[in-house]
Amino acid sequence: MAIEVRIPTILRTYTDGERAVQSEGTTVAELVENLEAAHTGIKERLVEDGSVRRFVNVYVNDEDIRFTGGLETAVTDGDTVVILPAVAGGSVDVAAVSSAAQGPAPLPGS
Repeated sequence: MAIEVRIPTILRTYTDGERAVQSEGTTVAELVENLEAAHTGIKERLVEDGSVRRFVNVYVNDEDIRFTGGLETAVTDGDTVVILPAVAGGSVDVAAVSSAAQGPAPLPGS
């Protein structure tokens, strides 16, 4: 049995378009090394300076590894690892927010 690793769309170029791949290891670090061996280039997108990149989230069975030991988080056969890029940004229309905060416009003729 192996560990299922779910790959986000942005990284699927490394996995030949596969949404999920199988890997092995006893820690997330070992899992990433095995992913790299099978899918060259993926490690650089996940790890920087010995830690998970700032804008990458990794979950083992729905637990964020930032709170369970980082790359040293244990994994076992049958676990599911999910890689998610962090999503941030967007813009705010200040005028729209301001008018919405003031409430609806009065009805004509009132």
